[in-house]
Amino acid sequence: MTYQSFMVRQHGGLEMLELVEKELRLPGEGEAQVRVLATPVCQDDVAVRVGNRPFLPKMPFYPGYAFLGIVEAVGDEVAGIAVGDRVAGLTGYGSHAEVVYWPADRLVHVPETLDPAEAVTLILNYLVAYQILQRVTKAKPGDKALIIGASGGVGTAFLQLGKLAGLKMYGLASPSKHAALDEYGAIPIDYHTQDFVQVIQQAEPEGLDYVFNGMGEEYFERSLAVLRRGGVLVHYGGPQSFAKFLLLIAKLITYNLLPNGKKIVGYGTHRLGMELFEPDWTALFELLEQGQIEPIVAARFPLLEAREANQLLESGKVTGNVVLLAPELLVGE
Repeated sequence: MTYQSFMVRQHGGLEMLELVEKELRLPGEGEAQVRVLATPVCQDDVAVRVGNRPFLPKMPFYPGYAFLGIVEAVGDEVAGIAVGDRVAGLTGYGSHAEVVYWPADRLVHVPETLDPAEAVTLILNYLVAYQILQRVTKAKPGDKALIIGASGGVGTAFLQLGKLAGLKMYGLASPSKHAALDEYGAIPIDYHTQDFVQVIQQAEPEGLDYVFNGMGEEYFERSLAVLRRGGVLVHYGGPQSFAKFLLLIAKLITYNLLPNGKKIVGYGTHRLGMELFEPDWTALFELLEQGQIEPIVAARFPLLEAREANQLLESGKVTGNVVLLAPELLVGE
């Protein structure tokens, strides 16, 4: 028996996304076989496909950064995970498929009450925002922050979680996406026509506590300009090449040596330790169950329409998240 998965044979555009058949197998020791219900399409999926990352997997590679699904089988030495459980995981690669094989001890149980399309956005995008707010900066009510890229999947997670945390927020976004920022109390800045440094320095002459940057390192200088003494710029966007990776490291070292009291911190999902994934995901699931957060799902595509979903994401017209769903979840939509 087989299942279908997307594969990329070489770096390039949408035409490189190829649907292939793979053989079903028995899960190995410590492994679970999961039937995918939902998987997000994120910017890292696009960046790796086109080759815009310093450390790239060998070709061919299978895209898909996270998933939510139902356990179909488990291997030997698996504890705490059983057939029929609804689970989720952060893969990095391989989840744009009908079936995922993944270490059972790296899965988290997902409440049955949650919408899979919403819940799967918590596995990557909300995890990033949550960990930066709660663990990296330990932001507190009244703190002031700028979100660069405020309308994307991580940006909208910052908006919702930042509002819960009591932050005063500014956000960079194009005018067509300002309504989302308004909804969560953030002050929108049009990065096409406005100089955000000038806008913020006029509004906050003492400076901001934090800048959250998921875009390029070209925002570093201007971000530092709007921080107060002691403020922190958290950079979580991946560099586009090995040369830019080296430039990023050099900038991190150089700027942190400057005697201005300001600091740049780099964040990656695995830098804080995978042991924090489960408690942080569980906390996010509770917020979703309680209605305190409501992920923006801009589009829901059938699982095997990854090309169309990638095309939409790459158009720059998306506010929030794009998700691929198993056919049974799209009945009636």
